[in-house]
Amino acid sequence: MNARNFKLASALVASSLFATSAFASPVTLDFEGASSFASIADFYNGGTDGDGASGINVGVLFGGDAAALSNDELGPYFSNAPTPGTVMTAFGSDAALNVGVGFSGEASFFYSASEATSVGIFSGLNGTGDLLGSFQLLANAQNGCSDTGFCHWDFISMTFSGVAQSIQFGEAAFVAAFDNVTVAPVPLPAAGWLLLSAIGGLGAVSRRRTQAAGRTVVAA
Repeated sequence: MNARNFKLASALVASSLFATSAFASPVTLDFEGASSFASIADFYNGGTDGDGASGINVGVLFGGDAAALSNDELGPYFSNAPTPGTVMTAFGSDAALNVGVGFSGEASFFYSASEATSVGIFSGLNGTGDLLGSFQLLANAQNGCSDTGFCHWDFISMTFSGVAQSIQFGEAAFVAAFDNVTVAPVPLPAAGWLLLSAIGGLGAVSRRRTQAAGRTVVAA
């Protein structure tokens, strides 16, 4: 690889590193498949919920009071949700959505609330650290409907600065339900190191070829 090609390859890898860091891919949690009235727990973290059901691994962990809710023989509890099978609700203060690697840019969800409440975005896990933003939820649960306790849903989103690690739903315990919660996890640091290692590898190959060429000229 000549110097010009090496510089071009290095620039492409570096630009990929910047793009990966700046634009994380959002993940949307629709709670489908989670067990009703069980803690969501590790359902989205490569493990199981409180009843043993397994979900996908997107690095999201919920506090013990964040539970899935499905309509059953004692229901229905909700209707008209964006994904109709299952939603999320909070049964206490330990109801944070936690992302260990952090998330940034924007967060959003659909909600249905029987009374006004709030949901906060925090820089630390479990609703700790700095408050980076606060969703103010209106009492909308039965706007234009009355067939269930949570029959009307509104979409709400927020952009924020910095890197957050949690969304605390505990303030909305017993008065709200949530669906299609979307966050954009920060790319894993390992991805950056792999790209940087690629740049280093290209440099090593280029140096070895240059040195070999130099020795051949001297021998001639």
